[in-house]
Amino acid sequence: MSDSTTPAPKPPAPAAAPKPAPKPPAKGGDDRRGFLSSVALGWTTFTATMGLWTLGTLRFMMPNVLTEPSSKIKVGFPENFEEGKVNEKFKPDNIWIVKYEGILYALSTTCTHLGCTPSWLEAAGKFKCPCHGSGFYITGINFEGPAPRPLERWSLAVGEDGQVVVDKSKKFQQERGEWSNPESFIKV
Repeated sequence: MSDSTTPAPKPPAPAAAPKPAPKPPAKGGDDRRGFLSSVALGWTTFTATMGLWTLGTLRFMMPNVLTEPSSKIKVGFPENFEEGKVNEKFKPDNIWIVKYEGILYALSTTCTHLGCTPSWLEAAGKFKCPCHGSGFYITGINFEGPAPRPLERWSLAVGEDGQVVVDKSKKFQQERGEWSNPESFIKV
C-alpha cells in the first residue's frame, strides 16, 4: 500500500467573513415614548382648540348693549341757542339744533333720499346734500332735489337741570303729522 492511495491533504478552508456585530436589542420604551408624546401633543392641540371655541361661543352670547352710547344727549340751555341759527356742535351725534321763530327743535343730519349727510349753508340759509343735490329749508322741509320727504326730528325735553335733552330713540316725521307732537319741539 502505497502512499498513492492516501488522499492528499486538503488545503485549509478559507475563513468565513466576520459577521457584523449584532445591534443591541431595542428598548421598547423609545418606541412607546414617541407614540405617547404624539398622543399627548394631539390631545393638547384638541383641548386648546375646544377651549378657544368655547370662549368664542361665550363671547358670541354676550350682548353688546353695554357698550352702546346713551340715546339721550344734553345739548345745553334753551337760551344759549340763537334765533334763526343752526347749531352744528352735535353733528357727529347726528343732530342739528335749530331755533327758528321761537321754536327749538333737533333735526336728524341724515338726508331722506339715500342717507348722506347734508351741509348747512349759512349764506344760502339751507341744508344742501352733497350726494344728489337735495335741499332743505332751515325748518327741515325739502324743496329741491330727489329727497322725497323732509328731514326727521328727534324728541326734545327740558331736563331737571334746565338743559335741553335730545332723545334719539324717538323720531318724528312731518308727513305723518308728527311735527305737531309737543315732544318734537320746545317753545322758547
